[in-house]
Amino acid sequence: MLKKLDKLIIKAFAGPFLLTFAVVEFIFLTQTLLKYLDDLVGKDLGLLVFVKLLFYFAVLIVPISLPLAVLLSSLMTYGSLGEHHELTAIKSSGIALTRILRPVMLLSLGLAAGGFWFNEHIVPKANLGAYSLLWDVRQKKLALDIRPGVFYNGIPGFTIKVDKKVGPEHDILMGVMIYDHRQQGGNSTMMLADSGRMFTRASGQYLVMELHRGHTYVEQPDTRDRNAASFAREGFKKNVITFSLASFNLNNTKKELFKSNRMMLTIPQLRHATDSIQQKLQHERRLLPLQLSGYYTYMRFDTAGRGQNRRAERLQVAANRLPPLTVQGAEQALSRARNAQGFIGATSARLLEVAHDSAEHRIEIYKKFTQSLAIVLMFLIGAPLGAIIKKGGIGVPILVSIVFFIVFYVFTTMGEKYAKDFILPVWTGTFLPIAALLPFGLFFLYQAYHDSGLLETDFWRRLAQRLPRFPKLRQLVLPQPAQG
Repeated sequence: MLKKLDKLIIKAFAGPFLLTFAVVEFIFLTQTLLKYLDDLVGKDLGLLVFVKLLFYFAVLIVPISLPLAVLLSSLMTYGSLGEHHELTAIKSSGIALTRILRPVMLLSLGLAAGGFWFNEHIVPKANLGAYSLLWDVRQKKLALDIRPGVFYNGIPGFTIKVDKKVGPEHDILMGVMIYDHRQQGGNSTMMLADSGRMFTRASGQYLVMELHRGHTYVEQPDTRDRNAASFAREGFKKNVITFSLASFNLNNTKKELFKSNRMMLTIPQLRHATDSIQQKLQHERRLLPLQLSGYYTYMRFDTAGRGQNRRAERLQVAANRLPPLTVQGAEQALSRARNAQGFIGATSARLLEVAHDSAEHRIEIYKKFTQSLAIVLMFLIGAPLGAIIKKGGIGVPILVSIVFFIVFYVFTTMGEKYAKDFILPVWTGTFLPIAALLPFGLFFLYQAYHDSGLLETDFWRRLAQRLPRFPKLRQLVLPQPAQG
């Protein structure tokens, strides 16, 4: 009986889960591609590059998509069971709600464990592949597009202008003007041609321009007078110019250059990097008093802490050595104070940047845990709430899922910001969304277990009757008697 029940519930959960996971992946993937749309359009990247980017980004979105998919599918599954009175029939046979929730709960725990492994071993590699490839794409120039009447300077060392492009493939050029400034001396060489033809060779590695009926003008500077110069003109009936298009190729940057980024590291690597950053921070803090003491002539910081008496003696000796105060001495003291202030400001900014870097590494560690815990949390919210709402389909579950996911996202963003700004401890800020939504999940579970009509007016009427000390609240909740 119970095994059949488990199979029934898992089967009812699997379909909506796979569907919602695919939909959520598609939505987030579209959002990610729109974010980098300006870097991808107009560069003739080829199908393989787009497929690689889509694959990498789809992998990166999995830890974000799983919690929302579990929340939505849990709401749909138990809402549908309640809407068709199957949940009531199961309960009437003496099976508790917690036992009904157990199959999907165990499945959610398995998804959380799998999500943690995926986030630890697969996501760093996908980050490395995605952002190294995206770097190459950003460095790649726009595809060759010489427009009529517009100066084109995308080819290094040349500026090209054509009056008109004709022909079936727009490869016949009319009124060609080419400036050659490879000699770093301005536009010292210019070519004019009545017409020409443009094509590529070596699989698009070189651009060839075959010019017809034109002249080449070369500036001849005068060594005696810089302002005086002349042009040497040479005519041609046919002239072939070859341009290298190497700058338009997609370079494969070595992935080792990106491996030190925190997004490409596993938890042991992140901990090692965090320890290194902390050691660097402590070392620079210990050196600060010694570095600052160089701005003073008669005083040195006693960093050893050898007693108040010795400090007093050293201060007294330093005071006895102070020269009489003069205008020049005051200016020197003011200059040194300004230099010390500037040094302190620059050092504090650098130390703050190092501290932020350490906080971001620790946030990256805790995120691997919170993203997995979020799967269980979303089940804890979605399953009991679906049993309470008793509405299947898509409309109500999607609305509820969006609300809770927005709340989760807001608390996640706020917690990470507070952690980076040291308003909250790092672990507190990272686990803030879990702590904020966990009471909701426990509350919904309690209400569903006791068959509470959370969305019924009788529930709120009974709740208001338990609040005798708040008459105004009772007036808002309880219906008022009719007048007259």
